[in-house]
Amino acid sequence: MPLISSISGIRGTIGGTPGESLSPIDVVKFSAAFGAFVKESSRFSRIVIGRDGRISGPLINQLVITTLQSMGIDVIDLELSTTPTVEIAVPLEKAGGGIVITASHNPKNWNALKLLNQRGEFISDAEGKRVLELAKVNKMEFAQSNSTGKYFRNEHYFSKHIELILNLPLVDSKAIKAKNFKIVVDGINSTGGIIVPQLLKALGVSDIIVLNGEVDGNFAHNPEPLAENLLELSQKVKKSRANLGIAVDPDVDRLVFVNEDGSMFGEEYTLVSIADYILQHKKGNTVSNLSSTRALKDITEKSGFKYFPAAVGEVNVVSVMKTNKAVIGGEGNGGVIYPELHYGRDALVGIALFLTNLAKSGISSSALRAKFPNYFISKNKIELTPTTDVDNILENFKKKYKKYPLNTEDGVRIEFEKEWVHLRKSNTEPIIRIYAESNSETTAVHLANKIISDIREMIRS
Repeated sequence: MPLISSISGIRGTIGGTPGESLSPIDVVKFSAAFGAFVKESSRFSRIVIGRDGRISGPLINQLVITTLQSMGIDVIDLELSTTPTVEIAVPLEKAGGGIVITASHNPKNWNALKLLNQRGEFISDAEGKRVLELAKVNKMEFAQSNSTGKYFRNEHYFSKHIELILNLPLVDSKAIKAKNFKIVVDGINSTGGIIVPQLLKALGVSDIIVLNGEVDGNFAHNPEPLAENLLELSQKVKKSRANLGIAVDPDVDRLVFVNEDGSMFGEEYTLVSIADYILQHKKGNTVSNLSSTRALKDITEKSGFKYFPAAVGEVNVVSVMKTNKAVIGGEGNGGVIYPELHYGRDALVGIALFLTNLAKSGISSSALRAKFPNYFISKNKIELTPTTDVDNILENFKKKYKKYPLNTEDGVRIEFEKEWVHLRKSNTEPIIRIYAESNSETTAVHLANKIISDIREMIRS
């Protein structure tokens, strides 16, 4: 089973052979390498850690803590947490970095170390390469017994995170409370089952139904918050006559809504709807990755501002946001980055902003969705084998479609007259992702299938 090292962290399946999975040896090696990186790059010799609700979380948590302490690094352990909560905690605790123990949307047999810099943001590509270099050459120095790091446990950051959200000028808890929303939450047996209801109560929502709220890591369904995995949530929203359904992934950085009639608001339109609300009140640009819907570009330009694309990956989106002074950005997988709070995907701030907009608009979520340009994205993937030459496949696509506008910043994105297709190697799984968008669902599916057929033919030949 795979062990993947990328800008998204060190990710792999649990169990198996060291170097080929996320074994205890690999956890110690990469934790030590990151500890060495923090010591050489920051004046703060402390690291904040937190984990999602995965079964393997407590074991990996202990390995990370022991490794860092043995290097003379103080550890601030948030215990059960979310990725955005750890991102917020790092600068507040004046730490040199952070480690989030989570494999995001991957199945329960996966786990990972997400690595953050002293600003609480994902480490850059260059920083990631330095960590990998330190791991490869085993260039780590461990402390003597009287110089080991201290351990601090802090389980109050959920409250701090929520407090910071409530204090945002564009979050209006009074307006939300006045609407008496009834909301169903799918906690996917991870920390979303704890913090999302806490946030909703703080926002004035009292009628909350929680599905899969037990934090035991035994995910009730595939943890990626896609429409096909949210049938239980959809049915519960409709049956209970709720105003809205909310789904997050295990580390609570992706956000998806279900309309009052059980239909999907659409993960691509999470960012679009929140950006539309922000642009009504703040002047500025927007950013999303190359695999996201063009609807964000449409509403941004309609508001009189500029849209900028970025390579896939939170660190890439954040970089482009900073360069172009974007007031909102993110990814079409339900990832919302609101820099007024912090530069990280955060489902919690997304919920607060969305509910404020919904409350003030006075319309249903399905009516809100109907306000935006209607595009369809066909999202597909092909499993890779160790012998698959992805670079060669991408080069062949560049040649085959050279008469069309191409963006090769991240894989290959081909622009047709009214459609686009983007194919790239995933940072988090051994797959090629193929996304195609059109204003016609049939056309998007047809275009994606044609590209998939081309890829399979290239692999065979």
